[in-house]
Amino acid sequence: MKSLSLLVASAAAVACATPALAQSDRDKSQDFNGPYVGVVGGYTVQPNDGRETLVFDTNQDGTYGENVNTTTGANAFAPGFCGGSPTSTANVNCRNDKDGFEYFGKLGYDKRMGNFVVGVVIEGGRSEASDSVTGFSSTPAAYRFNRSADYQANARLRAGYTPGGGVLFYATGGGAYAKLDNKFATTNSANSFTDNGRTNGWGYVAGGGAEAMLTKNISLGLEYLYTDIQDDDFVVNVGPGTAPATNPFLLNGGGTDIKRSDDHFRTHSVRASLNFRF
Repeated sequence: MKSLSLLVASAAAVACATPALAQSDRDKSQDFNGPYVGVVGGYTVQPNDGRETLVFDTNQDGTYGENVNTTTGANAFAPGFCGGSPTSTANVNCRNDKDGFEYFGKLGYDKRMGNFVVGVVIEGGRSEASDSVTGFSSTPAAYRFNRSADYQANARLRAGYTPGGGVLFYATGGGAYAKLDNKFATTNSANSFTDNGRTNGWGYVAGGGAEAMLTKNISLGLEYLYTDIQDDDFVVNVGPGTAPATNPFLLNGGGTDIKRSDDHFRTHSVRASLNFRF
């Protein structure tokens, strides 16, 4: 809410600072009415997933949540897990997830009815943010899962209020899609590891913001968006490699499947857009 309040206040300040000459050559009753195109730039923050773990299917029957045990019955992943990339294999320490910039293009259409505005927006682009989780075995070894979006798209509705034109305050939400780039890395050189690489993720996006007209055809938007993409298709299959039959991954039938415990890729974004209205 603090981010949204800041965006709304910033947009209002921009509108108030717009020179009177730029405002005098347009009919404010037509603000936020009709088609537009725009470019979007912003910053994406990945929430702290400190409680995320890896989950295991030790007999590869599709059921996860089993322990990977040694021949003595001890949990091979007793050292634990952390949300991020490992700093070493000697202790359960990780670097934080990577935040980053985002870049989008968009098409939109608004319909103004008095002081109320409803519209639709379609966007496509990418974010540099990524999300990791690491498990540590008693070998010692580290097993890292990382995901990011090669590209993203969303289609959403927005509805808002403009007090006579000039500035629009709105809420927005809709469906989202991402082509997810999943990666796996480990310091275990004994077993073999195969995965299914890039996956498709679907979810939703929601948020709000403000948009201010700078000239008759150009507007500046400031916005907060929360995105939640479901990512439950990425699996790592652990095989024998050069490991003996007593290897913990092999005891229950010759292999183990590994997934992340959290199948949602969540991000928070604060973004600005420059729009051209026809």
